[in-house]
Amino acid sequence: MTGAAADANTGPSFAILGFEDLDGWAMDDHAAALDVFRNTCGDMPDPDWVTLCAVAADARDARQFFELFFRPVMITDGEAGLFTGYYEPELDGSPVPTARYRHPIYAMPPEARAATPWLSRRDILAGGALSGRGLEIAWVDDPVELFFLQIQGSGRVRYPDGRYIRVGYGGANGHPYRSIGQEMVRRGIYQPHQVSAEVIKNWVRRNPADGEELLFHNPSYVFFREVSQVPADKGPLGAMNRSITAMRTIAVDPAYTPLGAPVWIEKDGADPMRRLMIAQDTGSAIKGAQRADVFIGSGDDAGRIAGTLRDPGRMVVLMPIQRAYALLPESEQ
Repeated sequence: MTGAAADANTGPSFAILGFEDLDGWAMDDHAAALDVFRNTCGDMPDPDWVTLCAVAADARDARQFFELFFRPVMITDGEAGLFTGYYEPELDGSPVPTARYRHPIYAMPPEARAATPWLSRRDILAGGALSGRGLEIAWVDDPVELFFLQIQGSGRVRYPDGRYIRVGYGGANGHPYRSIGQEMVRRGIYQPHQVSAEVIKNWVRRNPADGEELLFHNPSYVFFREVSQVPADKGPLGAMNRSITAMRTIAVDPAYTPLGAPVWIEKDGADPMRRLMIAQDTGSAIKGAQRADVFIGSGDDAGRIAGTLRDPGRMVVLMPIQRAYALLPESEQ
């Protein structure tokens, strides 16, 4: 049985699809997706997910597992589908401040946890509210890369002796995220199709005074914590506090998509993608039922790909069967 639930005035709409409705489903590597699903399904507390996680541990035929125990659910909220990309940055830094390394990565101060919102980005950086308090995790050499580290939410810092530390999301100041790219378009600096992460970085570096002011347009400020216990060959920690996987993990809005759920994505654009992903992360800019951020990987190459990814498409959440049908109105069950 298929159907749609609710209308735009009462919340999201739901429609149950068949696996035959998923473009490219039969061609995907379902075993790869199952491995990623296993990595976080044990942290999903609801009984139906717990049961499926136990079954997943012994599943031999990955495609059969998903088709037997899940139903594809299309969740919509009236907004068009949008896919972007994110990555794990690698910054050059130091455990102590120097003439080169003078931009701190901060841990979250206790008063920021108690107040929402707390100080804005401008207040924090221009007012020196965090200076000299021992909240510095490391110092980096590029404030622009530090800004983008905050957007990504996690990254690695490479010390002069070759060591790495890893930092993960540690909280935020409670101010809304504002897009620097959209602001550049609004000011007439670039056209929408010209804006990417690299374009923004280069413009800010060429225009340091105006660039600093431009970055202040985004009042959101992200704090970090050291997570160097995660091995270098594993992905960074996502919102479920587990390593995420390049090209199999997406960040979603948990108001619509349960963290840990499998999600079929049909991304269009210049490089179409049809793939079963796992919703293992979130992001301050990821809002809406049809909004997802694809984790590309670590380092500069991944950053260049992620910075240009902005494509339409649709995402379909795979839900446990009973949960899927429970989303529909009684008249359609």
